[in-house]
Amino acid sequence: MSKNFINDNFLLENKYAEELYHNYSKNQPIIDYHNHLSPQLIAEDAIFDNITKVWINGDHYKWRAMRTLGINEKFITGNASEKDKFLQWGKTVPYTMRNPLYHWTHLELTRYFGINELLNEKSAASIYEQASAKVNSQDFSTRNLLRKVKAEFVCTTEDPIDNLEYHQQLAKSDFEVKVSTAFRPDKAILITNDGYNEYIDKLGEVAGIEINTYVDLCGALKNRIAYFDKNGSKLSDHGLEHIYFENFTENEINTIFKKKRENTTLTNEEALKFQSAILLFLSETYHEFGWVQQFHLGALRNNNARMHRILGPDTGWDSIGDYAQAQKLSAFLNALDSKDKLTKTIIYNLNPADNEVMATMIGNFNDGSVRGKVQFGSGWWFLDQKDGMTKQLNALSNMGLISCFIGMLTDSRSFLSFPRHEYFRRILCNLLGDEIQRGELPADMEWIGKMVTDISYNNAKEYFKF
Repeated sequence: MSKNFINDNFLLENKYAEELYHNYSKNQPIIDYHNHLSPQLIAEDAIFDNITKVWINGDHYKWRAMRTLGINEKFITGNASEKDKFLQWGKTVPYTMRNPLYHWTHLELTRYFGINELLNEKSAASIYEQASAKVNSQDFSTRNLLRKVKAEFVCTTEDPIDNLEYHQQLAKSDFEVKVSTAFRPDKAILITNDGYNEYIDKLGEVAGIEINTYVDLCGALKNRIAYFDKNGSKLSDHGLEHIYFENFTENEINTIFKKKRENTTLTNEEALKFQSAILLFLSETYHEFGWVQQFHLGALRNNNARMHRILGPDTGWDSIGDYAQAQKLSAFLNALDSKDKLTKTIIYNLNPADNEVMATMIGNFNDGSVRGKVQFGSGWWFLDQKDGMTKQLNALSNMGLISCFIGMLTDSRSFLSFPRHEYFRRILCNLLGDEIQRGELPADMEWIGKMVTDISYNNAKEYFKF
């Protein structure tokens, strides 16, 4: 090939896009305010034995593609060797064309390993050896991988019962990249989940509170929020099908929680009332502590019961849901705002049919107190690809102010996923460059360049007060 597939102007279609990316976006540091990286691996500055361990293991995006191609589970989550798993992934890659995996794969090989060769069945063995030789070295330790991408801040995601020992170790270390976490209390909210009472028992032990009543539960959760806050956390996160908002009384919630603790089956109405109450309590508490709250809405999880039973959650059996979002979300945000207890809020949408709903919803609660107080979050999960991100950017532009947008995050478990920030930045710059080329925006490169810099970095830095 005379020209590398991943080249300086990848995805940049004209001179304006090139100028915006190279002069205003490319060199900005990365603020990755939501991911699922292991804080233990960062604290221990871990080194991976081979490329499969850091790149394929745990990546359900790749797993879904391999399964679709008819590759046996042995080579995905099974007991095949790490090299054989990589070879099967290499075989899969050419078939992922037009899936974001194709772009991500070659961006990551280029940016981390300097490998410009296309990954396929013929090149897989050689690339496995090249990448594994590099990754199995101090230069590719978890901390150095974050340094390579100019990460300034990364925010992991932990359950309320986590003791945050690894975040504490990092806070005391000389590691210059700030590592924090988001408080993810979904297991305390979803009262009909299997194992709920056992989880509440663990929460009580960690909080030092015997949880017998709803008041006890609220006390335990507030205790853990204070603990997370003391350890530097300023964010929460929720992964919900949709926002809950039902009318309820305090007596009803006390009775519902008591029934659950006595292992009595709840009705769907009772569960929704409880989930509404606890979510409102949590959001009011986040406001009290000055946190940012995040809501990832719209996933239909664990669709394949047989494979979920075998492999468990987060192994590639989820999809986009088609839940009604607008009315309950509006009522929920309004209930908080009416008490002046609506904290900074980011709403992520998984169903592209709801993009305009979310883009207009945020405008209802941007009250002038904070720049971009309520955000329509970047395209995530099934939508963090070129088409999905473009649609999110267009909806936000059409219905709100893209200039106030806080930009991209990885939402990933992989230490090699940070080129997704580059991917987003290139898509953003090309979108704007294309409109300059067509005369739909002025060729005011200084102003539009500032907007690009803000979306790439400055807006998030100001929003989170890092």
